[in-house]
Amino acid sequence: MTQVTQLFSPDTARVDLLLIKDMVAPNTRVLDIGCGDGTLLRMLAEERGVDARGMELSQRGVNDCVAKGLSVIQGDADFDLADYPDDSFDYVILSQTLQATRNPRRVLEQMLRIGKRAVVSFPNFGYWRIRLQVMFGGRMPITENLPLAWYETPNIHFCTIRDFVALVDEVDAQIDRAVALNSSGAPMRVSAPWWVWNLFGEQAVFLLERRA
Repeated sequence: MTQVTQLFSPDTARVDLLLIKDMVAPNTRVLDIGCGDGTLLRMLAEERGVDARGMELSQRGVNDCVAKGLSVIQGDADFDLADYPDDSFDYVILSQTLQATRNPRRVLEQMLRIGKRAVVSFPNFGYWRIRLQVMFGGRMPITENLPLAWYETPNIHFCTIRDFVALVDEVDAQIDRAVALNSSGAPMRVSAPWWVWNLFGEQAVFLLERRA
């Protein structure tokens, strides 16, 4: 089992953002892909002193970020990451967005090409409540982390924690740190095997690095 950060704050609805902030070293270069309204970017800039850049698909999100004084461009992770040169950033972040990309593997490969490290958070489709909804309800699940109906959601490539771990191996990366969060947003036991994380973790955050 990889090293796991122990960090939980009941005062925030996005515990994964605090975990990501903890994984990013101060005074580094950061690209946040799918940065939304810039909440994480501003947190990193103000609390970690990073050179914070962002990419966001929606014009509304870009406008919100620019209004906050953040350096954000409009772009699509599936296509526009190819424009960045190798090692442009120390960290490339993809928070709750991997499942909405057309080609998750390619996006992850590009992240690890343009960044020395990649941070990825995502909802775990192997979570036990999701399994029960599909098994007994016979319909696509709706949860707090996946609140939209199947015909409204932007998510097109759901994965489980075990799926993601397998993908990390396929792209020849290594896991430096990992966190699985239960339904209360608390980190799960460090020594728990992957199958326990896969069954009881509602979401996960991974810090990745290219293999030497």
